[in-house]
Amino acid sequence: MSFFVYHRSGACENDPPLSIFARLLDELEERLNDEEHTSVSVIHESEWGLSCYRDGYVTYEHVEGNGEPRNMRGQSRNKLVALMESLASGDLAALENEPWQAGY
Repeated sequence: MSFFVYHRSGACENDPPLSIFARLLDELEERLNDEEHTSVSVIHESEWGLSCYRDGYVTYEHVEGNGEPRNMRGQSRNKLVALMESLASGDLAALENEPWQAGY
């Protein structure tokens, strides 16, 4: 399965090692005054994506708009990494089983 990540700066990287996810989350703790670049994302080839923000807020949506976006708040760093790993490996069923709330 193929996936790509968007760094906080907007730079895109195709099929990086899964070890990148912890470093992506580290980016959220840099430049705390930057209110324009507030998330990092993982997009699977199926066009499902996760966007992670500071304080454990995460959204899950089909980037082409097929389906309702969902979110969870207050997720731990370890949980965010696990969610990103599930998406990168194409385990959409695991993501569907999470306790998402509707909308952003």
